[in-house]
Amino acid sequence: MLRRHFLAAAVPLAVRPAHAQARPKVVATFSILGDLVGEVGAERIELAVLVGADTDAHTYQPKPTDARALASAQALVSNGLGYEGWIDRLAKAAPFKGRAIVATAGVATLEGAPTPGHGNHAHGPDPHCWQDVTRVQRYVGNIVEGLAAADVANAAFYRERGHAYDKRLAALDQWIKTEIAKVPAAQRRAITAHDSFRYFTAAYGVQFFAPRGFTTESEPSAKDVATLIRLVREQKIRALFVENMSNPGLIDQIARESGAVVGPRLYSDALSGPGGPAPTYEAMMRHNVTALVAGMMKN
Repeated sequence: MLRRHFLAAAVPLAVRPAHAQARPKVVATFSILGDLVGEVGAERIELAVLVGADTDAHTYQPKPTDARALASAQALVSNGLGYEGWIDRLAKAAPFKGRAIVATAGVATLEGAPTPGHGNHAHGPDPHCWQDVTRVQRYVGNIVEGLAAADVANAAFYRERGHAYDKRLAALDQWIKTEIAKVPAAQRRAITAHDSFRYFTAAYGVQFFAPRGFTTESEPSAKDVATLIRLVREQKIRALFVENMSNPGLIDQIARESGAVVGPRLYSDALSGPGGPAPTYEAMMRHNVTALVAGMMKN
């Protein structure tokens, strides 16, 4: 037994398995993408996530350490669709010379929400595609192929991991549909602080109302908020939610003036920390759906 252990330790590095070599450095722009990349790459990659848990990527200000991480990275995974408005400048400044993997490549997009106070003007495609699990399956496919191209020695490993994860995502999508179906169709309505659930609406049939557009940088007018409060009263909507990186003031005001009840915090644009209810993408979706169903049952 001891002899075999000694011999194994003596095997030259050159003939060890591919995963014993230096791991490629991969940077993901924000926590949700970081989890998807980690599911595919696992221990074969060295992963850095720029915008961490409970942090808003819309308003993020890159740090010098982010540029250093990008400068030495073999791959960068971003959402695209303008979600990380700062990433192109950061990549140029680093400079980043690895493989750019855009998770939304080939994903069918929806038009973004009109910006409050600006009539029907929208910012273009809504970037929150991860609120539909079937679109995330495309994200994972893009991540798999990007990592396989950046690290050919481990391509089969990434494809195997991606295939297994895709199966779990298909099961998650079906679970969400089953849970939402428990709520009568007329009651499938909820209020959130900003409009980041349009893909969830398209995929799962829940109607969301929000005083903000799909970026947390936009501020609603007093008229927008008053209109929403009137809507909540008229339609007897009781399901109000604050997202984890939103200011709760708006939702609290709507609750006070409409008689609705604020439910558990939703995770829309960022995961929770490891000890929270949404440390992974799968956990985030299950937490959100459970909270939404309980809230909508009160409508």
